[in-house]
Amino acid sequence: MQLFYNPNISEGDTTFSFDKDESRHIVKVLRKKVGDQLHITNGSGWLFSAELALADAKHCSVNILSQNLQPKRPFNLHLAVAPTKMNDRYEWFLEKATEIGIEEITPIICDNSERKVVKLERFEKILQSAMKQSLQCYLPKLNAPIAFKDFVDTSFSATKFIAHCEETDKKSLKSQLKNNDNTLILIGPEGDFSVKEIEMALAADFIPVTLGNTRLRTETAAIAACHSVAFVNE
Repeated sequence: MQLFYNPNISEGDTTFSFDKDESRHIVKVLRKKVGDQLHITNGSGWLFSAELALADAKHCSVNILSQNLQPKRPFNLHLAVAPTKMNDRYEWFLEKATEIGIEEITPIICDNSERKVVKLERFEKILQSAMKQSLQCYLPKLNAPIAFKDFVDTSFSATKFIAHCEETDKKSLKSQLKNNDNTLILIGPEGDFSVKEIEMALAADFIPVTLGNTRLRTETAAIAACHSVAFVNE
């Protein structure tokens, strides 16, 4: 099954039209013809089965045959990850985390962050592409970058963890995770969280954890954390 994404299709629609770029892709690249079936999601859980009614490179339209709301996971995973120095590494994290399963992502700007500006529009496209590739119907929520202090001062309805490299008393993340539990995990920049930031997180009731015996890159640590949550909830 090939999945299309368009946030403008909604429950109750009986017909739908694609924009020029997607219409061209459908007709010129995929070579779809009138009568062919398409599957579309709006990223909010709805899966639409549709039949191509008009196949024009500038304007494609479909008739909606059926629509089903896909079930959400019984838990929520939120990763707050510092931007990496190289953008492509963060993009890799976004892609793989979406494939594994994640509900929310927040770039956090830390004391040791070398990159403090991110391209949210580009990141959104990465998420959309990964959602379609992995045949999922819920698009992860991508938040605007926020300073570490402001983030940890925010109230969250989740069990909160901070993964850092300081030689302090920490427990394995996997040993602390619980099935169907809303989870928030902080992942720091290449230079790790500062001691001050770790103290701030602990004061805000974040639980210090380790992701293993080796020192991981930011994007690797984020994927390890994401997979740990998925593994516990299998």
